[in-house]
Amino acid sequence: MATFLFDKIIFGPVKSRRLGASLGINLLPNNAKLCNFDCIYCECGRNDSNKPEKLFFHPRSTVSFHLYTRLKNMKENNEDLDVITFAGNGEPTLHPEFEGIIDDTIKLRNQFFPNVRIAVLSNATRIANEKIFNALNSIEDNILKLDSAFLETIKLLNNPASNFNLEKLIENLQRFEGKCIIQTLFVKGTYNGINVDNSTEVEVSAWLELLQRINPQKVMIYTIERDTPSPDLHKVPLERLLEIAKKVENASFQASVAG
Repeated sequence: MATFLFDKIIFGPVKSRRLGASLGINLLPNNAKLCNFDCIYCECGRNDSNKPEKLFFHPRSTVSFHLYTRLKNMKENNEDLDVITFAGNGEPTLHPEFEGIIDDTIKLRNQFFPNVRIAVLSNATRIANEKIFNALNSIEDNILKLDSAFLETIKLLNNPASNFNLEKLIENLQRFEGKCIIQTLFVKGTYNGINVDNSTEVEVSAWLELLQRINPQKVMIYTIERDTPSPDLHKVPLERLLEIAKKVENASFQASVAG
């Protein structure tokens, strides 16, 4: 099925299902996905598809210049904006200048749109790095992925790098002391002949136990919206997503649903 890459550093604003009017920032190469996960549902495709020989990050100064120009233009034209979101073609915290880029973004946000939130969509694998941790801890919407409480399911859905340690990830998420948002994509179907469904009662019950340990300020529940590189994956019905959200709320956490 068709997937796509973001071909600009700054894109949008787009209407995000979860965040509102979102101005996107892509720190990763424009010509390839770069991620230490290889999720079977990723709208940017798989890691090894059509990867060029050399990959280049956008320099901090270039990102800052493009963001300054876009925010200045939006301010002058009275455009609406709810959030500045780091997303794009892979894992944004892989950028070697990530901490400095977050600092620049906070300053530019304060200059042009002081009431706008800053969000990072991350798979949470780099939060053991103190610079990454501190940068994420300085923004409003620190959105971190957790698709399952079971390592086998994570390996199937997310294909993490070989050094992935689920227990260590949970311990690092706890360090935020609640200043984080957990995002979970629920999906069902088959992949390479293997059944996939992280919305079952067994999956959800174990996932809820991890939420109790992490104590996030909010939980974002969603399912696939666009084409994926795996044609036999399907949306989890909205009715089921709402049932999961109710369980989250019964556990005393705020939940949002995008079906």
